[in-house]
Amino acid sequence: MRYIKTKTKRKLGAAVCLILAFTTTGCGFRPSYDQAAAYEHSNYDKNLYQGSLFAEDLCVTDKDVPLAGFTEDTSLHAAGLFDLKDEEVLYAYQLHEKLFPASTTKVMTAYLTLKYGNLDDIVTVSSNATDFAADEQTCNLRTGDQISLYDLLCGLVLHSGNDCAVAIAEHLAGSVEEFAAMMNREAKALGATNTHFVNPHGLQDEDHYTTAYDLYLMFNACVKDQRFLDIISLPSYTGELTGADGVYRTEQWLPTNYYSLGEAYAPYGVNIFGGKTGTTDEAGSCVILYSQDLEDNPYISIVMGADDKTILYDDMTNLLAAGAAGGSYDTE
Repeated sequence: MRYIKTKTKRKLGAAVCLILAFTTTGCGFRPSYDQAAAYEHSNYDKNLYQGSLFAEDLCVTDKDVPLAGFTEDTSLHAAGLFDLKDEEVLYAYQLHEKLFPASTTKVMTAYLTLKYGNLDDIVTVSSNATDFAADEQTCNLRTGDQISLYDLLCGLVLHSGNDCAVAIAEHLAGSVEEFAAMMNREAKALGATNTHFVNPHGLQDEDHYTTAYDLYLMFNACVKDQRFLDIISLPSYTGELTGADGVYRTEQWLPTNYYSLGEAYAPYGVNIFGGKTGTTDEAGSCVILYSQDLEDNPYISIVMGADDKTILYDDMTNLLAAGAAGGSYDTE
């Protein structure tokens, strides 16, 4: 749908004013009504504005949407299946509930990196970026390491490195706090109005939250960039780093989602490219994926808040299978 505003109600008034103007200037030229009408048509009968409605290419719903063949696990916080081609919400469960996102936060960090970063930049890793507990996910960055922004992005998206998130934030915005402010501005611009970030990685904070629908909006913005699709499709990535002592080394980073690792299997007719995971005690187990059907039609699927990873991937697989069985995927 296009919203088109025109000035069409002042034709006669405009024409009369034009005639009077020529008559009173003493220029000796008195245009005919046809001449005035032609002038008015040329200069006034135009579209002053023609643009797109904000959500015209988005999947939109304000309520739960059932999907035949799929019943959400009672432990889930939220879930959704979005048909990007037909711009339709195929399944929705508590899409607008505010939830802790864990490392699905890094979808927004990746979006800002792609939008504002020069991926060829060489970043020096600060001590802030290496200050994580042993049980917190990192890519084994070391203080003083030099590494490309592209490698940091791969470590962030594939291996969910919290250290990569902080290194990116400091490089793009100067500090984690300024980067979080940037995240919030960009989230609002995408329509993610029920989101608030305080860090680029998603480690638990009571003031750090989003919704499954807002996460869809952010992920949808990312998958429009082919570079993001290329990264989430990788089976692994080898990062190249030069230490503070000048010694070169490599680090291999594997994906965190089970489909890419071969530990979970997509149903027939569904090709999963990859996505982003997140897990904390408060958020539960979460995953958001990009997939295509046999005709290359694109979909985004989200499950948030599963009690454990077995439930998470069972529910995601069942959700995708129900979408296929419902006719949204071509399973012939």
